[in-house]
Amino acid sequence: MIERLLAAVLLTFACFAPAEAHGPTPQKVEESVIIPAPPEAVWKVLGAFGGIAGWHPLVKQASATGGDAPGAERVLTLATGEITDGLDDYSAAERRYAYRLSKENIEALPVSFYTAEIQVKDAPGGSEVVWIARFYRADTTNEPPDNLNDEAAIAAMTTFFRAGLEGLKAKVTAP
Repeated sequence: MIERLLAAVLLTFACFAPAEAHGPTPQKVEESVIIPAPPEAVWKVLGAFGGIAGWHPLVKQASATGGDAPGAERVLTLATGEITDGLDDYSAAERRYAYRLSKENIEALPVSFYTAEIQVKDAPGGSEVVWIARFYRADTTNEPPDNLNDEAAIAAMTTFFRAGLEGLKAKVTAP
């Protein structure tokens, strides 16, 4: 009788024990900005996949091949190193493009992979630019160091997007 009771108690605790972590989970960042300018004017600045250095203050230089066609690539030089993006989808009619990280550099951006999309939408008083990314942290082991964990990846992507959106707004609204 005691054995059965003990087995039942142990089974109950086993059902409620925390599960072991098995690698990283996908993260997401979504940032937006309202720009007091027509969507066409915003798209004129944002629309070139390889033109990011012209409006993003954290991108020191960008070199691109392939124009705005799917398969195009751009190499972004940041203060902390280079990353390479590949263009997956481009629609001037929808004023949006989607891309992915092709070559990581965890010193430049503490992520191991991302997919992102940026789009200009109509909004009251001008335009709304929405930038979304889904990504994984730089260290995909079960116990990453603080500088390569989920929080570091989220903070880095948020900072990159916010700086870019504010730079775009400043570029479009500059006299």
